Amino acid sequence: MTNRPLPGAAPPPGPSAQPASRESGPDGARPGTTAPPAPRRGGAGPAKSASPAPVRTAARPGRRGGGGRKSPLARGGWTPWLYLAPALVVIGGLLVYPVYQLGLISFLEYTQAQVSGGEPATFQGFGNYATLFGDPQFWQVLLATVLFAGACVVSTLAVGCALAVLLTRVRAVPRLALMLAALGAWATPAVTGSTVWLLLFDPDFGPVNRILGLGDHSWTYGRYSAFALVLLEVVWCSFPFVMVTVYAGIRAVPAEVLEAASLDGASQWRIWRSVLAPMLRPILVVVTIQSVIWDFKVFTQIYVMTGGGGIAGQNLVLNVYAYQKAFASSQYSLGSAIGVVMLLILLAVTLVYLRLIRRQGEEL
Repeated sequence: MTNRPLPGAAPPPGPSAQPASRESGPDGARPGTTAPPAPRRGGAGPAKSASPAPVRTAARPGRRGGGGRKSPLARGGWTPWLYLAPALVVIGGLLVYPVYQLGLISFLEYTQAQVSGGEPATFQGFGNYATLFGDPQFWQVLLATVLFAGACVVSTLAVGCALAVLLTRVRAVPRLALMLAALGAWATPAVTGSTVWLLLFDPDFGPVNRILGLGDHSWTYGRYSAFALVLLEVVWCSFPFVMVTVYAGIRAVPAEVLEAASLDGASQWRIWRSVLAPMLRPILVVVTIQSVIWDFKVFTQIYVMTGGGGIAGQNLVLNVYAYQKAFASSQYSLGSAIGVVMLLILLAVTLVYLRLIRRQGEEL
């Protein structure tokens, strides 16, 4: 006879069931333990543990949704532009407006008739440029200008850098005398300097011909000798800028670096090529670009020393060529077109040079 449970009583525990402890919670689990996850309705296997929810981090201040940086205007406001406004206005009046007028006239038919008001100016488009590029003399003058400017830049940099190194090797009194003499050449006006050089190389009264025993040799008669004479004058009035700038850069180089190179047995040329030149590269970039701009647009020295371009225009450069077209021939539109071509060439040379420097990882 089996014992049946009374109605309403709990069924007896099975063989695998364990009695609940007093310390267990209301669901039968002990404190500190995790209850097993409930089985999924549609699956027969054990339930997979839920992946933790992704933690969202707060966005950094100063960054927008795409993580982009703030613009300089947003960081600094309008204060820097307020300080720069007077200089920008002056530059706009002295540079931007003349360049605009130069480009505008280069697209017009603008001769003496239009200047005097007798005829209206007519739009020519690129006709002036087509006339200019179709002139063989323009290409000859352009080639002469490039070669002459390149020789002037190389010579100016060589003389200026050599004298800058010399300033670091001499004592205080010779250094002061050399710097005063260089600054005197730098401060001399181009017209005055050109006239003095003409007197020095004068075939009749110049001391250079007497010292060299050349008699009445004319330096401005031949094409190459005239260009060489102008080159000497350009270098004479341009090297002080390179010398002072490079000398300031050399003085900023730590003395321990130069002393270590000397102890390793490096010569002065090796120290310059392997130590100073790489460290002074940003300064050399600045003086090179300045020299290219100045020497490419030389006007006063050529005009004064060769009498407006030499015999039959053999010593013409682009600046003098533009002056002859604009004022001697009253073709102001052609002269403006030459000026625009010069501006574009200088911009292209400067941008290419800066790009090459940036590719080498230099900070300017």
